[in-house]
Amino acid sequence: MKAARFYGKEDLRIEEVPEPVPGPGQVKLRNAYAGICGSDLHFFFYPESLPFALDKPHPLTGATLPQILGHEFSGTVVEVGEGVADVKVGDRGAVYPLAVSCGTCAACRKGLPFSCPLMGSLGSNVTGGGLAEYVTLDASKLHVLPDGVDLRMGALVEPMAVAWHAVSRSGVEPGGTALIAGAGPIGIGSWFALKARGVDKVLVSEPSADRRAIMSGLGARVVDPVNEDLPAAIASLTHGDGVDIAVDAAGAGPAITSALAGLAPGGRLVVPALHEHPAQLQPTQLMMAETEIVGAVGYRPAEFDEVIAAMADGFYDTTGWVRELPLEGVFDALRSLRGGIGGKILLKVG
Repeated sequence: MKAARFYGKEDLRIEEVPEPVPGPGQVKLRNAYAGICGSDLHFFFYPESLPFALDKPHPLTGATLPQILGHEFSGTVVEVGEGVADVKVGDRGAVYPLAVSCGTCAACRKGLPFSCPLMGSLGSNVTGGGLAEYVTLDASKLHVLPDGVDLRMGALVEPMAVAWHAVSRSGVEPGGTALIAGAGPIGIGSWFALKARGVDKVLVSEPSADRRAIMSGLGARVVDPVNEDLPAAIASLTHGDGVDIAVDAAGAGPAITSALAGLAPGGRLVVPALHEHPAQLQPTQLMMAETEIVGAVGYRPAEFDEVIAAMADGFYDTTGWVRELPLEGVFDALRSLRGGIGGKILLKVG
């Protein structure tokens, strides 16, 4: 089969490799679409920034270089292994890529497998990934799609679940108000998740004109935090009260600062974004307003299903922000992502 395998920094090769065979409890998936995200960007351009060694076998999975990339993907079951009863050939599904965690560390004991230092995910440190024609995985990791959700949308479940989890962590109630800092895929996903929860008063702060145009096309209210008055826009949205919650989907210090300043008393800032640099913070600001900052990483299996249900109910729209490339377009996708292009790129692998 054809696969995109990562060998080292800026060394990704599309080559022929043997098709995998499902073991007991596994299914073989013919992949359809796979998304490219910031994690893939770090793999390709900045592997030294990853929190695990790529050139050594993973302690739990044994995976090492070369590694098939791709952890945001969907496909159709073409074969089932021994003992699989809940999934059948022909089922279409979105893949929950987290495959293993140690089960004994403090994070695992608290039900936070994405915070486990030994967590293993398809497309990074578990053998197999979405940037290939086929993959095998535990049947329990396939979330079957209903008839109203196609495979293209299915490949978006994983990144949309990241945003869904962030909004879940915010505790926002229907009718509340929100600020989203950053209009990349997680910012877009946060906007959809808020709408699905009955939160209509949402302001999206984004310095990129291209990304603001994408959000405006979806119907969002947007503001340029560099050339416009963000505090005034927040005040206009909330009648001067400040927003109930904010989502940092930018991964930049100014996003943190401006989001905290825009919170209502008792408000909460959620951080699902990766930050490459420290951010300045005045803790007294938190004390005086009793505001909070919480982190959000990954998602839960139930949240995958919640996103799929929201997709089936029509809350997600791919118009204007999702585009497709063939598998061979992965290099263009990585360069575009590094250049800050707006929207989402899906690679058609099946």
